[in-house]
Amino acid sequence: MQKSGSAQWQGAIKDGIGSVSTQSGVLKDAPYGFKARFEGGPGTNPEELIGAAHAGCFSMALSLQLTEAGTIAERINTKATVTLEKDDTGFTITAVHLDVVARIPDATPESFAKAANAAKAGCPVSKLLNANITMDARLES
Repeated sequence: MQKSGSAQWQGAIKDGIGSVSTQSGVLKDAPYGFKARFEGGPGTNPEELIGAAHAGCFSMALSLQLTEAGTIAERINTKATVTLEKDDTGFTITAVHLDVVARIPDATPESFAKAANAAKAGCPVSKLLNANITMDARLES
């Protein structure tokens, strides 16, 4: 399977503007730029897109782990916070923190923790990222 995304950029780094699109069309010419990335301006940025992709991938991976264990999730909410830091070589994504809250009937705290840790390690986006990935996972009753 192959999926694609594309980007277009015009102008200098600080006053230029770009747009991103996805193969599916869910994002089509969504604006991004320096202000959105570093100054809280309007538009998207690569880090929040990576966060959304990681949160979605992890949630699906957790659902897989739970299904294989014979448990079905009523709800999994995942927020992935991506940390971008500047070092001597430029900017680097150094960390991603997954904050997970799930409602899973019949799951024990132990079975949930086992499934969440397996999902964190096995999610394809986790495998892609060269970053420290941490997680807080809470099972709702």
